[in-house]
Amino acid sequence: MAESSSYLTATADAYDAVADLYADLARDSLGRLPLDRAILAVFAELVRAAGPRPVAEAGCGPGYMTAHLRDLGLDAFGVDLSPALLEIARKDYPDLRFELGSMGAFDVADGELGGLLSWYSVIHIPPPELPPYFAEFRRVLAPGGYLLLGFFESEGGPVLQFDHKVTPAYRWPIDDMADLAGKEEFVEVGRMLREPLEGERFRRGHLLMRRDPATAASTSGMEPSSP
Repeated sequence: MAESSSYLTATADAYDAVADLYADLARDSLGRLPLDRAILAVFAELVRAAGPRPVAEAGCGPGYMTAHLRDLGLDAFGVDLSPALLEIARKDYPDLRFELGSMGAFDVADGELGGLLSWYSVIHIPPPELPPYFAEFRRVLAPGGYLLLGFFESEGGPVLQFDHKVTPAYRWPIDDMADLAGKEEFVEVGRMLREPLEGERFRRGHLLMRRDPATAASTSGMEPSSP
């Protein structure tokens, strides 16, 4: 997909500027989040059961989530816009692959991935720009492949911009996020809403989606019938 570069550049620059601090805060964050770990474990189990395909983390930052996916038995790699965060990821996890790039334009073939994790990365995409990202997620996932989204939820309200500590970000109603994905052949497997813990400001939304294999089959090219 073609992408406007202004908000992508601004996001990368903002994370580059705070890369070390952000990595220090994020590195051990899963330890106190049992519900988050639970939905990640379900995602990993479903992807493993579907067959041996690679999994991408879109917006991997300092790489701790990509490493967690690896620890859950997945062939995981990460993609991020921020060179500074990728430098940290490669240093902390030298056995994993991390690529500079946008989750709106993966350098992978159509249908190559068995799973895709977007963990609080779609939050920085301006709402009018978000639908094409789901089209890209559909492109890179195999029919039946799984998508897991983590984001800040707007608690029943509209999409809301908020003062994220790094760069502008948006809170989404979970139903609206599911509807956007549904327009690109994703069907919902499950969802998890988590209330904010101490030190957190907002409810967290998590959507586990699957690329509809029936729709993919019906729209794929077919061999012409014999005369």
